[in-house]
Amino acid sequence: MKFHAEQYKHDQPEKIGILLVNLGSPEAPDVASIRRFLREFLSDQRVIEMPKFFWQLILNGFILPFRPKKLVPLYQSIWTSDGSPLLSIATKQKEKLECAFLDKGRSEFSFALAMRYGQPDIASALRQLAQDNAHKILVLPSYAQYSGTTTASIFDALSTQLQQWRWLPELRFINSYHDQEQHIQALANSVRDYWQTHKQGKKLIMSFHGLPQDYHEKGDPYFCQCHKTARLLADALGLNDEQWQLTFQSRFGKAQWLQPYMSETLVLLAQQGVDEIDVICPGFAIDCLETLEEIAVENRDVFLNAGGKYYQYIPALNDSEDNIQAMMALIEQHTQGWDVVSSSEDLQARELRMKVQQIADTKV
Repeated sequence: MKFHAEQYKHDQPEKIGILLVNLGSPEAPDVASIRRFLREFLSDQRVIEMPKFFWQLILNGFILPFRPKKLVPLYQSIWTSDGSPLLSIATKQKEKLECAFLDKGRSEFSFALAMRYGQPDIASALRQLAQDNAHKILVLPSYAQYSGTTTASIFDALSTQLQQWRWLPELRFINSYHDQEQHIQALANSVRDYWQTHKQGKKLIMSFHGLPQDYHEKGDPYFCQCHKTARLLADALGLNDEQWQLTFQSRFGKAQWLQPYMSETLVLLAQQGVDEIDVICPGFAIDCLETLEEIAVENRDVFLNAGGKYYQYIPALNDSEDNIQAMMALIEQHTQGWDVVSSSEDLQARELRMKVQQIADTKV
């Protein structure tokens, strides 16, 4: 194996690297870009736990030839002048975090943004942090709830890259933050703010991305963490059991997934006379195709066609001030005890201490 030596400069101040990682997005809303993105995403065995040979037959024979073309108009409907909403908002998050820490006099952090699939990739983000002399790196996945399909996949990709490094950085990895107080309050504030300027529905639906049921049965904690986030959010909003409900969206294939299903719940609620609902997706830090198209558009049509009258999607936290503050609290919590050599004087002092210690060791 060839080990890379592109990192770390002995004569420059050290930094603490903060690696922000999200899922990713196609580079453009066209067939080729979407196919490339789906191939990488759906080839991840953390995402699809099927024998690789059989799944690749399905992926390359039935999904990739047809699915990208169907997704083109959906991606085009959410695309902005800045490109992918997920990537542009994630970039704003990074920039706001940098500014917020600098405003507090905290210059020891170096931020890098990566996508698990697509660009910018984890390899390039790690190289950037190495060039910034980040000897210590905190990895912050943008998934509040842990799942092997998301958070663990980021760890796999990170490990694959670092296996090629000669000098490894000191690492810390945020596993989840589904019950972090600042995060729950940020979610609650976003709902209250929305209700101040929009009509409040009769029920708040908290919808999370679905997962095959057998993943949960094999020990994935995602289902339980989603329920805890939803319960804490309901408590923060002062909602009783009749005023909110948890669901799971985005089923794929014929296998049983986590329930209750979002689409079936919407139809049932409309039939029961609950004709005004609000929907929030607490598992998404940033709005993307799933929230902006499937939740905000497709599911709205499902509800209205079933007899519902009033359907609102409450946006993700995105780059809101509350979310930036919650992310800062996470970073401060998980970097406690990490000191850095922050100036040339400190570097000289450390080198002097090392020389003195070497002399003392030699005499002993």
